[in-house]
Amino acid sequence: MGRRVVPLTLDNLSDLPNTCRSCVFWELDPVSGRDAQDAGKGELEKEGWISAVLLEWGSCGRVAYVDDRPAGFVLYAPPAYVPRGQSFPTSPIAPDAVQLMVSRVLPEFQGQGLGRVLVQSVAKDLVRRGFRAIEAFGAQGREVPSCVLPAEHLLAVGFKTVRPHHRYPRLRLEARTTLSWKEDVEGALERLLGGRRKEPALRPF
Repeated sequence: MGRRVVPLTLDNLSDLPNTCRSCVFWELDPVSGRDAQDAGKGELEKEGWISAVLLEWGSCGRVAYVDDRPAGFVLYAPPAYVPRGQSFPTSPIAPDAVQLMVSRVLPEFQGQGLGRVLVQSVAKDLVRRGFRAIEAFGAQGREVPSCVLPAEHLLAVGFKTVRPHHRYPRLRLEARTTLSWKEDVEGALERLLGGRRKEPALRPF
């Protein structure tokens, strides 16, 4: 099973699920977002937002593929590009962090660790660009909005709560810690596999 994660661009935007391509929950303020959805302009606004962020800030998403099939995606950006985040009771996002807006793994690919892989790909990108952490608003309770990540999911992939709230806690993940964990696991696996091989010239997979 071949897996790869690539930057989100306008060229592969069509690989996102239909509902996500037209959703502007995070990209616009509540009033503008509702107006765009009512006018059927959600997809156009989404494309315009991604185009603007790419030009002004750079890559703002990743898409995961399994055997060349779209399997999941993640969107992230500095809080200045995420108007909806300002309306959350636990805002603002810390100045040394980028906001994780949304992360989705398609149902048929869930349970394979792709959610964590997507978060690690974001961490790697942010460390290279000088950011220290990823922050996100989580949702908890009976009714979880579809565009807000469940707090329990964020906790499961390594986030820690930095500002509690009964509905929308803010959580944080240190980018370098995430990469160190990944490197430690890969290094241990490589040493384990390498130690069992009789021919050290062969590279472990």
